[in-house]
Amino acid sequence: MNLTRLWAGLTLVFVVSFAILGYYGGEIYQTMPPVPKRVITSDGEVLFTEKEIKDGQNVWQSIGGQEVGTIWGHGAYVAPDWNADWLHREAMWILNKYAKEQFGKAYDVLDEERQAMLRARLKKEIRTNTYQEETGDLVLSPIRAEAVKAISRHYAGLFGSDPKLDELRDQYAIPQNTIKDPERMKALNAFFFWTTWACATNRPGENITYTNNWPHEPLIGNVATGTMVIWSVVSFVLLLAGIGALAWYYAKQQHTELEDSFPEKDPLLALSPTPSMKATLKYFWVVAALWVIQVGLGAVTAHYQVEGSGFYGIPLAEWLPYSVTRTWHTQLGIFWIATAWIAAGLFVAPAVSGREPKYQRFFVNLLFVCLLIIVVGSLTGQWIGVHQRLGLKTNFWFGHQGYEYTDLGRFWQLFLTVGLFLWLFLMARAIWPALREKKDDRHLLILFLIASTAIPVFYIPALLWGQHTHLAIAEYWRWWVVHLWVEGFFEVFATVVIAFLFTRMGLLRISTATTSVLFSTIVFLFGGIIGTFHHLYFSGTPIGVLAFGATFSALEVVPLVLIGFEAYENLTLSRARPWVQAYKWPIYYFIAVAFWNLVGAGLFGFFINPPIALYYMQGLNTTSVHGHTALFGVYGMLGLGLILGLMLFCLRGLTRRRMWKTRALAFSFWAINIGLALMVLLSLLPIGLMQTWASVEHGTWYARSAEFMSRGIIDTFVWLRTIGDTIFAVGALVLGWFILGLKTGWSFTDEELPYARDGGSPVK
Repeated sequence: MNLTRLWAGLTLVFVVSFAILGYYGGEIYQTMPPVPKRVITSDGEVLFTEKEIKDGQNVWQSIGGQEVGTIWGHGAYVAPDWNADWLHREAMWILNKYAKEQFGKAYDVLDEERQAMLRARLKKEIRTNTYQEETGDLVLSPIRAEAVKAISRHYAGLFGSDPKLDELRDQYAIPQNTIKDPERMKALNAFFFWTTWACATNRPGENITYTNNWPHEPLIGNVATGTMVIWSVVSFVLLLAGIGALAWYYAKQQHTELEDSFPEKDPLLALSPTPSMKATLKYFWVVAALWVIQVGLGAVTAHYQVEGSGFYGIPLAEWLPYSVTRTWHTQLGIFWIATAWIAAGLFVAPAVSGREPKYQRFFVNLLFVCLLIIVVGSLTGQWIGVHQRLGLKTNFWFGHQGYEYTDLGRFWQLFLTVGLFLWLFLMARAIWPALREKKDDRHLLILFLIASTAIPVFYIPALLWGQHTHLAIAEYWRWWVVHLWVEGFFEVFATVVIAFLFTRMGLLRISTATTSVLFSTIVFLFGGIIGTFHHLYFSGTPIGVLAFGATFSALEVVPLVLIGFEAYENLTLSRARPWVQAYKWPIYYFIAVAFWNLVGAGLFGFFINPPIALYYMQGLNTTSVHGHTALFGVYGMLGLGLILGLMLFCLRGLTRRRMWKTRALAFSFWAINIGLALMVLLSLLPIGLMQTWASVEHGTWYARSAEFMSRGIIDTFVWLRTIGDTIFAVGALVLGWFILGLKTGWSFTDEELPYARDGGSPVK
């Protein structure tokens, strides 16, 4: 295939995709729900001010933000979606007020005709936009103001210490006196009210709310729109068309060509690791430790769903509340996966160029120290912030930002950005000599450098929101980080690294690897960049975001349906020569990546991504199904494969050239994969499907309510998760034990590696 055309195609994808992404960023800014200067009653009473709403957003962030329930459907799933919960409570309060004033009875005991009449009156009350653009005031009727005060008292008791709400607080895994300052509590209520108002009030001149009628609340006519149905159907058609087109292409093109003759000996044994390559080894030990800690925190976090104030009777929530353990669980996942890939890059860069830049080892060690400081410092700051020991500004900089996957304080984000650019500098200076030589692998090296550049560059959006940035804009930039940085360019980077390893092992032609990686990158990013919008359907965005998100998120799935080819090729490579068997388990992890890419990112991703599906499923356990199988199933397995592969690569050149005891590896591989599958099939998926039914039948509020989630059958499925969790955790511990044994020696046999005696030069 003509590489010039592929490079032109990749450039076109970048230019067009980011032009669309940028254009709609401007549109979001123009159409996002306004923050009123004052929320007042028609009698002139001031309920909330703009400052209180913005401070309330910071209070919400400081207690964990999206790690304590959800706002606009984004966040954690033990506590409710605060907008759906507030909206339903407000609607029922007003309906009961109407019913008692007009009929002297509660709303629930009225006949259907009278209930319908009151609902029509309620809909007009709630959905009519009373924001006055000229003054910046949001004017509420006296009855709605009473409702707001009543709901505010409920939340003050919930986040305080009202004994009548002890059981509900435990079901939500919220500790007593989460918010001790009455002023902070008032500000939090202001923020909850404003984000709910945006969900319930029509856009000016339109018949849909600022959040495109999300959440589903039949009492006020918040129902799915025709636009959602149309663009969902379009996404189905495009998915089928894309699959057909890609299948035709694969049938027409000759598929990946392996080398005609494989090396008789392991070419990697001839590698003489440089000092900086040796210095990367400690990264992998830390990655393994973080991975085991993350799994442990996941078990604790999952248990909070059945025992909200402790862990098997231990009052753990007093020291480590749910919001902290979930924050650390998700953040450590990002940390160890990213660190594995960073270490992989630092190891591979000198290997492909064959040269060691001056002071490279010093900078590799410096970067390692910086990463340790960032990990420990950010986790500590989040713990302090959640315990309300920081001012709001200090919390923003050093504590908990409250945005899922980007929770670390701004100082730590800046520190991490500097560290990533230092890493890019180390990568570039190591690769540059090889680029100047213009060898056959030059195109692959250029793509390697582009993917490396994208990693620090696309973390910069995490710095583009401020302490008081509008939530819709903050969500826009946050998903640039989560979708493009985590789900996008790290995968491209890892694909290039794997291609380099296979070419250096003599198992894959450089020309074939270059063509395959370039084509895969184009196909993946064609849907992946604009597909970012599928996270933003209901986050105060215009209809265009919904249309583009539906269309391109469907195209994201297209390259995944043929992922079986990749798995088959990797399996074929693992059987190429007897010496390749030493790399069997790292390669098997790459095969697992292909499987979970298809199932987690593909099937479960598309399961929730069409607008009509996500309208009912956003913020339910169906999202968690996709999150676990895609984030860990794809990127976690990829990270583990890189850890094992590069440790094998690294340790052979550094210390022992003996065979590994692979029984532990085999057990951990199957335990981790089976455990993940059972976690989803026995618990998360059944709960998510039942929640979806509840959401369709009654509304989002009910699917997330303590009433629904405390039902016996839900409780059974929650406990069934322990089966998958336990198998997964045992596999993780065995893998950690094996990796530790690579340091101590117990994971090695006495048998020398085949061909080790004459396979390469000794390390100096």
